Amino acid sequence: MDNLWVYVIVALVVLVISTIMFLASRYKRCPSDRILVIFGKVGRDQSSRCIHGGGAFIWPLIQDYAYLNLTPMTISIPLENALSLQNIRINVPSTFTVGVSTDPSIMNNAAERLLRLAPREIEEMSKEIIFGQLRLTVASLTIEQINQDRESFLESVRKNVEPELNKIGLYLINVNITDITDESNYIESIGKKAASEAINRAKVDVAEQVKLGAIGEAEADREKNIRVAENVAQSEKGQKQAEADKRIFVQQQETSAAIGESDANRDKEIRIAENAAQAEKGTKKAEADKRVFVQQQEAQAVKGEKKAEAERRVYVNEQEAEAVSGENKAKADIANYEAELAVKAAEAMRRGEVAKRQAEVEIQKAQYLAEQERLNAQEVVRKEIDKRKIEISAEAEAEKLRREAKGQADAILAKYEAEAKGIRQVLDSKAAGYESLVKSCNGDAKAASTLLMIEKIEDIVARQVEAIRNLKIDKITVWDSGAGGQTGTSTANFLSGMIKSIPPLQDVAAMAGVELPSYLGQMADTNTVDNKPANTPHKPQTPATNPEKKPKDS
Repeated sequence: MDNLWVYVIVALVVLVISTIMFLASRYKRCPSDRILVIFGKVGRDQSSRCIHGGGAFIWPLIQDYAYLNLTPMTISIPLENALSLQNIRINVPSTFTVGVSTDPSIMNNAAERLLRLAPREIEEMSKEIIFGQLRLTVASLTIEQINQDRESFLESVRKNVEPELNKIGLYLINVNITDITDESNYIESIGKKAASEAINRAKVDVAEQVKLGAIGEAEADREKNIRVAENVAQSEKGQKQAEADKRIFVQQQETSAAIGESDANRDKEIRIAENAAQAEKGTKKAEADKRVFVQQQEAQAVKGEKKAEAERRVYVNEQEAEAVSGENKAKADIANYEAELAVKAAEAMRRGEVAKRQAEVEIQKAQYLAEQERLNAQEVVRKEIDKRKIEISAEAEAEKLRREAKGQADAILAKYEAEAKGIRQVLDSKAAGYESLVKSCNGDAKAASTLLMIEKIEDIVARQVEAIRNLKIDKITVWDSGAGGQTGTSTANFLSGMIKSIPPLQDVAAMAGVELPSYLGQMADTNTVDNKPANTPHKPQTPATNPEKKPKDS
C-alpha cells in the first residue's frame, strides 16, 4: 500500500513537472528589437495579435507565432526626370530610412502585409511607394521651394510618404536629399544669380566697411594722441610720487626689521632650549613604557598559545568521531535513497512510456480523422469545381449555339431580304421598261411582244447553232444499205433529218403566241414539197406570183 502511494506521488510529480516544462516551452518572450506576432485563434474579428516587449503564452494547435524585425532599412531612391510645378524636370536623388512601426494599429498592418517577407521584398515594396509619393510631392512644388526651403520640402515629403508607408506597417525614420539637379541648368542659373547678388552685396559691404574703418581709424588716432599725452603726464606725476613713497617705506621697513630681528633671535633661543628638554623627557618615558608593554604581551602570548593548543586537540578528536559516525550514516541513507529512487524512476519511466504510447495512438487517430476529413473536403471541392466547370461549359456551348443560330438566321434573313429586294427592283425595272415599250407601240401589246421576240431571235439562233456546233461529223458512223432511191442515201437522209429536227423561228414564235412579220420569211407547204415528182424542178413561189396561196397544215 505504501509503495502504491509512492508511485502515485511520483506520477503526480512527474506530471506536474512535465506540465510546467510544456507550459514553459509555450511561453514566448519578445526581444526589444522584434515584434512577436501571434496568429490563429486570437480573438473575434482579429487576424493576429502583436506584442512588442514582454512575452505571451502560445496555445498549442490553435495558435502559432512569428517575429517581425525592427531593424531599420536604408533605401536609395535615385529619382530622375521628375516634373516640378513649373514643368521643369529635375533629378532628386535621396535616401530614405524606414522601419516597422511599434504603434499598435500600424503593427497590425505590418503583421498582415509584411510577415514572413524577406527584407529585400519589403525594400522593393517600399521603394515603389516612395517613388510615387516623391514624384507627387515634387509635382506640387516649384524649384525655388524645393531647393531653397529644404525643411518645408522634407516636411511635405514626410506628409505624403509616411501615411502610405503606414498602410503596410512601416514608418518613416529619416529622409536625406543628397543633391538636386535639372537638365535645363535652371538651378545652376539660380545659383549663379544668387552668387552674383551676394558678390555685389559683399562689395558694397566692403566699401561701407572701408569707409567706416577710415573714419574709425582717424578718430582712434586722435583719441590715441590725447590719451598718450595724458598718460605721459600721469606717468611722470606717479613716478615722482612713487619715488618719495619708496624712500619713506624703505626707512620704515629697515627700522621695523632691526627691531623684529632682535626679538626673533631671543624667542628662538628660548624655544630651542624648551624643545630640547621636552624631547629628552619624552624619550626616556617612551623607552620605559615600551619595556613594560613588551613583557606583558610576551606573557599573554605564551599563556594563550598553550590554551589554544589544548582546545584544538580536543576539538579535532570530537570532529573526527562525529565525522566517522556521520559518514557511515550518510552512506546508509544514500544507499536506501538510491534504491528507492531507482524503483521510482523505473515506475515513472514505465508510466511515462505507456502515456506516451497512448498519446501517440490518440494523435495518430486524430491525424487519420483530420486527413480523412481533408481528403473528403478536397474531393467534394474538386467534384464541385468539376460540376461548376461542366455547367459553365454547357451554358457557354448553349449560348454559343444560340448565338450562332441567331447569327445564321439573321444572315439568311438578310440574304433573302436582299435577294427579294433585288428581284423586286429587277421586276420594277422590267415593268417600267415594258410599260414604256407598250406606250411606244401606242398601246399595242402584240406589237410590243413581237419587238421583244425579235430582240431574242439572235439568242435563239445562237442556241440552235450551239446545239449542233460541237458535233464531230468524223466521229458519226451511219450504216447505209445503198438503196436510197429517189429520196437519196441514208447518210443524206440522216443529215437532213438532223437539220430538220431544229425548230424554225416561226414555230418557236408561234409557241410563244407571237406571229413574226412576213419580211422574216414564211413556212412552205410541206405536202406540196413532198409530193412533187423527182424530175420536176422546184420553183419557190413568192407572194407576188401567188398572193392568195397560203401554207397548208400537214
